[in-house]
Amino acid sequence: MAESSTTMMRAAIEAIHSSPTQAVVYLSGGASHVVGWLTSVPGASNTVLEAVVPYSRMSMIQLLGKIPNQFVSQQTAEEMALLAYNRALRFSRPGAHVLGVGFTGSLATTRPKLGDHRFHLSTRTSDRLWLSNVTLSKGLWTREEEEVISSQYVLKAIASACKIPVAFPLEFSESNLSVESEALFSEDEELAQLLNGEIDFKVYDFSSEKHSQDAERKIILPGSFNPLHDGHLKLMEVARSICGDGYPCFEISAVNADKPPLAIPQIKERVQQFEKFGETVIISNQPFFYKKADLFPGSAFVIGADTAVRLVNPKYYEGSYEKMIQILLRCKNTGCTFLVGGRNVDGVFLVVDDIEIPDVLKDMFISIPAEKFRVDISSTEIRKSRGL
Repeated sequence: MAESSTTMMRAAIEAIHSSPTQAVVYLSGGASHVVGWLTSVPGASNTVLEAVVPYSRMSMIQLLGKIPNQFVSQQTAEEMALLAYNRALRFSRPGAHVLGVGFTGSLATTRPKLGDHRFHLSTRTSDRLWLSNVTLSKGLWTREEEEVISSQYVLKAIASACKIPVAFPLEFSESNLSVESEALFSEDEELAQLLNGEIDFKVYDFSSEKHSQDAERKIILPGSFNPLHDGHLKLMEVARSICGDGYPCFEISAVNADKPPLAIPQIKERVQQFEKFGETVIISNQPFFYKKADLFPGSAFVIGADTAVRLVNPKYYEGSYEKMIQILLRCKNTGCTFLVGGRNVDGVFLVVDDIEIPDVLKDMFISIPAEKFRVDISSTEIRKSRGL
């Protein structure tokens, strides 16, 4: 590449790394240079959460969880980008601009190909799906040149998703045919995608607080928050003082184990409460803690003693003690812990020391001392007092 082009590419990558974007990139069949370009410029850890190359057919099948109709197609690139987006959600900081990138290509190889030399590229953010289908001039470029072409297309797509103007020219771009399209999603459409399981969760970052770049752990207080009250806010404050540096997040599961899912207007109404207090809230679609642990690996979950009692009761695991241990060990292996606040249970104020927890799980449960936090009011009682 020309020196001027290399300089402009580096400037674009530096701008990407300075943006709030955090990305997972899935590449198959080409565009291999883009990972090296991104990671060779200082600041890559701000942007690149993970880069995976599912190169073999079996690797791609495992990634997609199925045999695709075509391995190199627009649909496959779109599905890869969505998987990458959901993966990035799990590892990203709250407030980050989350990006999933999917690329699949059929480029020049050691034998002549009957079909076109082509690639399909997709990027996915919370509110945008972008697609590009590129057909290369067959026989005009070497494999190495096609790698450069496809890698530059991916880099420009990432820059565009970061809202960064790109000045560098595409190498060997003559005679290539590119067809692009995009779809934009409203908030209601994003929430509908969450409810149908297409996306794993949506973050509403209303906090103006700045956190250390090294703070990767989330401090999550789950609940229905109907309504949000001072007890919730005080509990989060105490949990933060115990955990130290971390991202405080409230979490509402829009899907419930034994109730109908929340309607979109209900979700938006509950979210508004957190905007008023400047607190971050996550809307997920997983009511069970072992599933939450998969979505939020390494997190500290803030729960009441009543919830802790249910967590270690085999009754809720089809009566199987062994199944209970297996599921909770799965949570433990993701790095998750439980901060347990005292609660009134059947008229008795319980703390974590009052709960019979198996030895193999005890280090997962951390007590919030009663002298630091005790609020006996609940959302249910508040609703009753309001006649709701």
